[in-house]
Amino acid sequence: MEKISGTLYVVATPIGNLSDMTFRAIDTLKKVDLIACEDTRVTIKLLRHYEISTKTISYHQHTTDDKAQYIIGEIIDGKNVAVVTDAGTPGISDPGNKLVAAAIAQGVRIEPIPGASALGAIASVAGIDLQKFLFLAYPPHKKGRQTFFQKVIASDESVIYYDSVHRVIKNLQLLQELSEEEIHVIVGRELTKMHEEIVRGTVVEVLAYFEEHADKVRGEFVVIAYK
Repeated sequence: MEKISGTLYVVATPIGNLSDMTFRAIDTLKKVDLIACEDTRVTIKLLRHYEISTKTISYHQHTTDDKAQYIIGEIIDGKNVAVVTDAGTPGISDPGNKLVAAAIAQGVRIEPIPGASALGAIASVAGIDLQKFLFLAYPPHKKGRQTFFQKVIASDESVIYYDSVHRVIKNLQLLQELSEEEIHVIVGRELTKMHEEIVRGTVVEVLAYFEEHADKVRGEFVVIAYK
């Protein structure tokens, strides 16, 4: 059997604040032969900030299986490859898990380089019992959206999901409309960035807050819903 000498490094990058980049992540990205990026245009800004000149290649949700196999082939040939997303930890609500699955199938060594994650960030400041919780990534844009929030309401555990500036208010309104009991939420906005904000209360209270402060409906959102 051919010896596999390369490694796939799953590298977490900052979700906003560049200072959240770990020393180990910087060192890894400098030493690998290739960096597979969700968007090379986004990653190159991070690499320039830390004076990293490693070659990059795009790898995102629309990437073909052939390209994934090319990346795995490079590792099998002895190269070390890092996979990164635009922000946060690869494999959490992004295509990084597909590349990892392909690596597993080929017997490639995989090493996690942990770091920033919006999921971990909001959980750490929730102040509620999160020994158990359900993570549902992003709600569907259209079809299945009502089913998604019915699942949130039916869950006996707290639910964490990501949301976008374009839909967060509509989704909170739908959550309120579908629920027959009071739902509480913790909404994290622009976590780790200059305008970071965490809003807590019932869905009604949080909706009222953003109605009063419409200028704050900006950026990236992560939500915890619980009863």
